[in-house]
Amino acid sequence: MKKQLFLIIALCGILVGFEQDTKPNVLIIGDSISIGYTPHVKSALRDRANVFHNEGNAQHTGTGLEKLEEWLGGTQWDVIHFNWGLWDLCYRHPDSKEVGNRDKIKGTVTYTPEVYAANLEKLVIRLEKTGAQLIFATTSYVPKGEVGRFVKSDKIYNKAALEVMKKHGIRVNPLNRTSKKIHKKHPAGSGNVHYTKEGYRLLSIPVVEGIENSLDAI
Repeated sequence: MKKQLFLIIALCGILVGFEQDTKPNVLIIGDSISIGYTPHVKSALRDRANVFHNEGNAQHTGTGLEKLEEWLGGTQWDVIHFNWGLWDLCYRHPDSKEVGNRDKIKGTVTYTPEVYAANLEKLVIRLEKTGAQLIFATTSYVPKGEVGRFVKSDKIYNKAALEVMKKHGIRVNPLNRTSKKIHKKHPAGSGNVHYTKEGYRLLSIPVVEGIENSLDAI
């Protein structure tokens, strides 16, 4: 009797695990901005999808090319929401004392818009091979006073990115436009590209909507 009871309990555990595994898998790839809104996305989609973020900070497209295979792993992804850009357009100098050695006066840009677009092209081609529904989030807003980034540089890089996405027919989340509005009320500080907790919650809303639309298309 005890043995039968044990088998029933074990079987129930397996069935519960199987039910959880049947939910679609969603991967979010991005820098610290995405790290900020991902917890809210996970909470909003907890009953509908398994949401993961790449390990660490995705940084720039060069990091993406180096680590993408590791991030994709062996999981079958159903939706991938991704972004690179804020690091690509950043100027850095080894002698700078600012966080991340940012310095748009004496520093050197990580990647020009042309190299950025070329790197994105390679990354998109690899992501397409996963068979997942892809969503590209435009790079978030660059405010005045940011020590390593020029105002409106986000527009230049987003223009280059959108040409790549249009070529490949990739769905776009216009997060730059959304982030600009949110940043006015919820910046993490003066000249800071980051957001308050409430700002990240608001940023997560269009991300969730985009992912849900992609899940509906599966």
